[in-house]
Amino acid sequence: MAITYELIEAKTLSSATASIAFTSIPQTYNDLLLKVSARANVSGGWTNVMLGVNGSTSNITWLGFYGYSNTQKGSNTNTSSRVIGNANANSSTSSLFSNNELYIPNYTSTTAKSFTSDSIVASNDSTNPVSSLDALLWNPGTQAAITSLTLTNSAPGDFVQYSTFYLYGIKNS
Repeated sequence: MAITYELIEAKTLSSATASIAFTSIPQTYNDLLLKVSARANVSGGWTNVMLGVNGSTSNITWLGFYGYSNTQKGSNTNTSSRVIGNANANSSTSSLFSNNELYIPNYTSTTAKSFTSDSIVASNDSTNPVSSLDALLWNPGTQAAITSLTLTNSAPGDFVQYSTFYLYGIKNS
């Protein structure tokens, strides 16, 4: 069985934007894959990239595992968080953008949805990168297929120019 990836929509920012939305996602694929390379105009080393599903930011449970430069590591669980990765902040070297990938299997089903993501954010000198693995469960009660995704920052601030967002549909054919 061949697996095919088809680009549904690509967004490259020409100016700062507070949120990114993929709407009217076709229901013709088995799975979705979202790739994000981002920076944000926020202070600090990075900000969390947050997920909204079908216009909602609730009913998402999150479990994250993270590591900093092999010196710190940990995990966190939160029933109100919706982190899918990170974005470099203003204090990072201007050419550094985060790398994030979110995988959503079986997005057209009418059952609760699980997501997995991985992320890496490099520091100014690449000596203190942050990597994370995240697992999320969206269970809104009234089950529905995923038709839209929205991305925002955890801190007030916009995604900056040249941040990119690619949504792919995956078919098992």
